[in-house]
Amino acid sequence: MTATEKALSAIDANLTGSLDRLFELIRIPSVSTDPAYSGDCRKAADWVVGQLRELGFEASARETGGQPMVVGHYGVSGGGAKAGNGVPHVLFYGHYDVQPADPIELWDAPPFEPRLVDTPTGKHIVARGACDDKGQFMTFIEACRGWKDATGELPITVTVLIEGEEESGSKSLGPFLDAHKDELKADFALVCDTGMWDAKTPAINTLLRGLMLEEIIITAASRDLHSGMYGGPARNPIRVLAKIIADLHDQDGVIQVPGFYDGVADLTPEQKQQWDDLGFNADGFLGDVGLSVPAGEKGRSVLEQIWSRPTCDVNGIIGGYTGEGTKTVIPSQASAKISFRLVGDQDPLKIRDAFRAFVKERLPTDCEVEFIGHGASPALYVDLSLPELGKAAAALEAEFERPAAMIGCGGSIPIAGDFKRTLGMDSILIGFGLDDDKVHSPNEKYNLSSFQHGTRAWARVIGALAGK
Repeated sequence: MTATEKALSAIDANLTGSLDRLFELIRIPSVSTDPAYSGDCRKAADWVVGQLRELGFEASARETGGQPMVVGHYGVSGGGAKAGNGVPHVLFYGHYDVQPADPIELWDAPPFEPRLVDTPTGKHIVARGACDDKGQFMTFIEACRGWKDATGELPITVTVLIEGEEESGSKSLGPFLDAHKDELKADFALVCDTGMWDAKTPAINTLLRGLMLEEIIITAASRDLHSGMYGGPARNPIRVLAKIIADLHDQDGVIQVPGFYDGVADLTPEQKQQWDDLGFNADGFLGDVGLSVPAGEKGRSVLEQIWSRPTCDVNGIIGGYTGEGTKTVIPSQASAKISFRLVGDQDPLKIRDAFRAFVKERLPTDCEVEFIGHGASPALYVDLSLPELGKAAAALEAEFERPAAMIGCGGSIPIAGDFKRTLGMDSILIGFGLDDDKVHSPNEKYNLSSFQHGTRAWARVIGALAGK
């Protein structure tokens, strides 16, 4: 029996204990956004520290400007595998904070009293934080426990970073990474805050879209005007704004900002074939939200549009009178909030400048524009030839008995960008959540199979990275 097989046996034998520990953590209502729960966030951080110390980590809860940051080291400065002895050093990331449980009345049972529920698709762990992210990161902690129980040590060097503000904007994370670069840097990061392709198919996120957020405010007259007295000769900033927004896309959905597609590459034939083989139901995806026809770039599949193509979306328009009834007014100002999802090597700052120039070129006489930036970050992608990625994929395939899907993510996962920009590390994103886990909603759940197979999968990944 290999060392990995011994670890798997230990995990299976101790499933009840693993669930007991997860339930104990879930019962701590560590809601980071509400100051009333600050004491519970501290309690959750201390609980995680205690678990890591049981496993031989040097661990502590570090003070920040907000909630504590948990840091643990195994093999870095004592005990177990030693850094630099040929085994990889990984940084594992998760978060112990959770979303508020409101509205409480929509829960079938108290949200912080975890329970196992029998369903037609198997047993579900139901509670706030069951999936996001307590159940997820505890799969890795319990995998480490399985290795320790079976062999007495971890075969790789591990640093653990569990934050307490992910659900409230991670305000302390950036400064913490900057202040502890040397301590936290590893060969690469492992992030468990994502999901599987479906209930039977594991996945690794290899593409993350970047994000650039802009707000534009167009001002015409010095005050709101009576549309009977000024209608016609007075410039209406809503019309100006509407024309600019309409010009952003052509009839085929192609974004018209000059240079916007610089750095955007087409899919390789291999990627396209793999995505086609996933059997994605585009009609069902749109039908679930009451839509029927893809509205993005013509000639691009829905998956391609979500994962590998950039977008420009108007997220909100404000102008004039919006109350009950009518008010015959020509507003002085109109504004819009616009987001750009970015891919490949697109430069968010160049796109910001090009967008602002695009708007200014279309600004008529008697109008002024103000721009407010709300952040910009580039896209991230993992080199598919990365050896550690291949080892992780093979480990997932061994556990789930089907190849891991190399998928993209239409959204952004900020921590992966932080690790890349601040620590110079790639991230391998592996998670075991499912689309129906009701994350952030009442009756959040995590399949018991996700927890059990997720723990076993991490044990296999650890073994594969160590060559065990």
